[in-house]
Amino acid sequence: MSILVYILAALAEIAGCFAFWSWLRAGKSAMWLLPGIVSLVVFALLLTRVDSAFAGRAYAVYGGVYIAASLGWLWLIEGMRPDRWDLAGASLCIAGAMIILFAPR
Repeated sequence: MSILVYILAALAEIAGCFAFWSWLRAGKSAMWLLPGIVSLVVFALLLTRVDSAFAGRAYAVYGGVYIAASLGWLWLIEGMRPDRWDLAGASLCIAGAMIILFAPR
C-alpha cells in the first residue's frame, strides 16, 4: 500500500509544481496556481499516510519514487521520451528506495 501512496504523492507534487512552472515559466494565467496549491496540499497529506516510523525514511524512499514519476511526467505530459541515461539513473534511485523501504528492521 505504501508504494501506491508514494506514487500518488509524487503525481500530486509534480502536478502542483508544474502548475507553478506553467505560470512563471510558460506565461500561463495565475489561475494555474489554484489547482497547483491544492495539489501540493494533497501531496503533503498523502506523504503523511506512508507506513513509516520516521519521516526521514519516508522522504528518502519518496525521493526515488519522485525521480521515476518525474520521468513518466516528462514522457506522458511533456512529450519528451526519457533517454537511456534517464532510465538508468531512475533505476538506481528506485533500487535504493526499495532497499530503504523493505530493509528488515
